[in-house]
Amino acid sequence: MKRRDFITLLGGAAVAWPLAARAQQPAMPVIGFLRSTSPEGAEHLVAAFRDGLKGTGYVDGQTVGIEWRWARGDVDRLPELAADLVRRQVNVIVANGVRRDFITLLGGTAAAWPVTAHAQQGEQMRRIGVLLATGQKDPDTPNRIAAMRQALQSFGWNEGRNLWIDIRFGEGDTKLIQKHAVELVGSNPDAILVLGTVVVMALRQVTRSIPVVFVQVSDPVQAGFVSSLSHPGGNITGFTTYEYTMGAKWLEVLKDVSPSVTRVLFLLNPENTAQWAGFAPVFETFGPTTGVRIVPGAVRDRDEVESVIDSFAREPDGGLLVPPDAITLVHQQLILRLAARHRLPAIYPYRAWAVNGGLLSYGIDVVDQFRRATSYINRILKGENPGDLPVQAPTEFKMVINLKAAKALGLDVPAALVARADEVIE
Repeated sequence: MKRRDFITLLGGAAVAWPLAARAQQPAMPVIGFLRSTSPEGAEHLVAAFRDGLKGTGYVDGQTVGIEWRWARGDVDRLPELAADLVRRQVNVIVANGVRRDFITLLGGTAAAWPVTAHAQQGEQMRRIGVLLATGQKDPDTPNRIAAMRQALQSFGWNEGRNLWIDIRFGEGDTKLIQKHAVELVGSNPDAILVLGTVVVMALRQVTRSIPVVFVQVSDPVQAGFVSSLSHPGGNITGFTTYEYTMGAKWLEVLKDVSPSVTRVLFLLNPENTAQWAGFAPVFETFGPTTGVRIVPGAVRDRDEVESVIDSFAREPDGGLLVPPDAITLVHQQLILRLAARHRLPAIYPYRAWAVNGGLLSYGIDVVDQFRRATSYINRILKGENPGDLPVQAPTEFKMVINLKAAKALGLDVPAALVARADEVIE
C-alpha cells in the first residue's frame, strides 16, 4: 500500500489522532483497530495496514502497538469493542469497515478520554503477549483476561502507561495458533502468557529465548517443555492442570453417578500426544476395577467431534469423559448438545461445563490459575529467569454437580456424592 493510499484509508475510515505528536514520547503509542468483519479473510487488509504504518515510520511491535478488535459480523458488538479500546486509552482508533453513524458515535466517545494520561515521561514500556488455544467466545475467557489484568495492576503494571498487552486467540485451530506464535515472537515481547499444550508446542518451534509462562498443560516434562518441575531450565515454566491419576478419579465419579456405564468415550486430540500417553496406563489399570472400558476417540475439528460422539452413542451403556484440551474447549457447546441428545452421562474438566448444562465437572479453578500465572509474568518482567521458577501443580480440585441435567438423563445422584460436591446446581 502506498503512503498516499494509507493516509486516505486512515482519514476516510477512521477516527484518529495524530501519532506524530506522540512519536517522541518514551512510551510506545498504541493503535486500536476496529472492524465489523472477521480476521479470517482480512489478512491482506492487515498486511496493508502494517505496511502503511511502516511507510510512515511506525513498525508494529517495535515503535507502535496495535490492539485488534473484530466484531465477526456482529455489528451489535461494535460499541462494546470500542468501549474496551477507550478503556485501554489507545492513542488512535481506526474504525475501518463500520457504519458512518457508528463512527460519529465513536468520535464522541473516544474524544472523552485523556490521551495525555497515556504515558509517563521517562517510564519504560514493557510488552507481553497472550496466546490462548481457546476462542474469544469461551465462557471462561472474559474472566481469565479480567483476572490477569487485575493481577498485573496489583503488581504495578498498567496498560498504556508502562505495559502493552497483545492478546491472541487460537480458536482450537493449530495453523492459526502457529501463525499467532510466529507473529508474537516477531514482535519481541518481554514475556508470553499462554494457555494450552499446543500453544507451547507452537512457541517452542519459533523461540528458545523469550520467556513463556503456561497454564493448562498436563505434563510439561513428558512433552519436553521443561527439564524438571522443580527446575525447568530454558525459557518455559508455568502451571499444570492435573496429574494423570486424575483419570481414575473421573471414572470413579462418573461410575458413582451412573452405575450402568460400561463404556466411556475419551475425546482425544491426536496432536496432544503427551495427554494420551499419560492417561492410557491409568485407564488400563483402573478401568477393569470399575468394569469400564475406555474408548479413545480422535477429534481434530467440529465435524470429527460430532461424528465420533454420534458413532459411539449407537451402542448402549456409554458414558463420556471430556479432558481439557483446545479442541474440546472450543467445541464446548457442541459437545454439551451431543451429550444431551444421546443421553450420555458425562464428566467434564471445568466448572463452566456444568454451569452450561453438563452433568458434572471435576477439576481446577481455571480463572484462579490464570491469575497465579500472572505472578510469574510479573517476576519475569522484574528480572527473574523463567528457568529458575518451578512448575507449579494444582493444589485444589472442585466438583460441581448439575442436578437438573441428572434429572433429564434419568439419573438419581447418590446423596453422599451430592454432599461431597463443592457446588450443586439445582
